[in-house]
Amino acid sequence: MRLLLVASDPMEFTGIVAHAQDSQPALVRVDWACSARLAGHDVLLVANGVGSKRAAAAVDASASFRPDAVISTGFCGALAEDLKVGDIVVGTCIAKHTGKDACSTSTWPAQQPECLPGQGWRRRFRVRSGPICSIDHVAQTSQEKRRLHLTGACAVEMEAAGVAERAQALGLPFHCVKAVTDLAGETMANDFNAALRSDGHFDTMLILRGSLRHPAIRIPELLRLRNRCVRAARILGEFFADCRF
Repeated sequence: MRLLLVASDPMEFTGIVAHAQDSQPALVRVDWACSARLAGHDVLLVANGVGSKRAAAAVDASASFRPDAVISTGFCGALAEDLKVGDIVVGTCIAKHTGKDACSTSTWPAQQPECLPGQGWRRRFRVRSGPICSIDHVAQTSQEKRRLHLTGACAVEMEAAGVAERAQALGLPFHCVKAVTDLAGETMANDFNAALRSDGHFDTMLILRGSLRHPAIRIPELLRLRNRCVRAARILGEFFADCRF
């Protein structure tokens, strides 16, 4: 089976690449692309920046790969309070929300991996299935996360709606598999939305300059988030290494 995996940043793929064979750079007009063999599948991994438009463009740019299924993957924020850092969230549907009023404009179904939930997974990490909301900005406050949770979603992210929309247009099966990096009750001190550029990338220098204004709070948060992302990427790799679509 040929699988197209779409994320926002190459870091989200580090765990998957660690479990893959024959990985090599791929000639795709996106920010980063890699082809490989993973769990018996031919896979194309593409990262093209943050947001649904960048993710949709990544699917279109990968058309020559001719995938049998498309998967939105990477990191997400928890909306359900029982979700912990490193938990895997497998979407049952994706709801696109606009603005900060938790208003859903479109919804797409998401298929489940055949092996969910595998017995071995529960010994290493937790897997949760449920609706995921896809928004156009970083959900930075616990208040906004509570409002989004009231819609029935258990997690929030920024790319899946674009991937789901293109997969539906192409008539391809769609999956969404994410790993949690921030918790429902957390409010971020760093303003990541202010640092998000139009090209789908965060302005690292702007984030660092902002963190120096309140170093006692913001720098530890950046280090903590980095460590969480490393852990979440590793767990995503373990999940996909055992998974069949």
